[in-house]
Amino acid sequence: MPDPNKSLLDRLADFLTPQPTEPGERRQELIETLREAQAEGLIDADALSMIEGVFQVGQLSARDILVPRAQIDWIDIGQALPEIIKNVIEAAHSRFPVFEGSRDNVIGILLAKDLLRHATEKDFQVRDWLRPAVFIPESKRLSVLLRDFKDNRNHLAIVVDEYSGVAGIITIEDVLEQIVGDIEDEHDVDEEADNLISLDNGDIRVKGITELEQFNKALGTHFELEDIETVAGLVIQHLGRVPKMGELIEIDGIEFEVQRADPRQIHILLARQTNKKSD
Repeated sequence: MPDPNKSLLDRLADFLTPQPTEPGERRQELIETLREAQAEGLIDADALSMIEGVFQVGQLSARDILVPRAQIDWIDIGQALPEIIKNVIEAAHSRFPVFEGSRDNVIGILLAKDLLRHATEKDFQVRDWLRPAVFIPESKRLSVLLRDFKDNRNHLAIVVDEYSGVAGIITIEDVLEQIVGDIEDEHDVDEEADNLISLDNGDIRVKGITELEQFNKALGTHFELEDIETVAGLVIQHLGRVPKMGELIEIDGIEFEVQRADPRQIHILLARQTNKKSD
């Protein structure tokens, strides 16, 4: 527990010197001290949110935030060039995993700019313009992955499971969003596409802004509150406050685990069935 007789600055300074306390306990103490600093106006809420996001990145692995293979916009090397161009334009991404024969056989990454700049050249072959694919295990820590992205100037990695099958993909943007929040770009036209993502362990990764109607439809629940429209609003209304990162909240047979939140709002939760109903 923090020493109440020490000033806030003294307690922050303590984290710069070695201590015998367990790392997890020290981390929580630091987060609590930083929240106190935010409450006293020493740092703003956005800064606190990003700091908590950095801690979260250190605890999460690729499997927690990957885009599942079923949601990937693939390119089949066997497709005719006009069809590939059509798919790239419609998907409007900058990078596409390319497979041959099976989606577990990724042979490279196609950059949209390479395709659209050179597709009219004589004897153009998509295969000649593929960039090497980077493969990572599901267990890879996001903090390590972010450093790899930076050092190797990669922006996309293929996530493979223990059987070497493709589990999904992850981008540098996906990792950065854990720190700074959602990064909207000109191609983010479907605002509900990734509100709910099923993880391999059965949990559902839920954006706080997900509407209750969408959540109810996906999980078969019946949450309905007057003047409350989002999952974040449901949890905050139930608690009577904004929960902290890592907090568990059970509501009518659904356990919510707060993955990312700042003092003002909930950003990301995990939801799972508990098969228990409140009275």
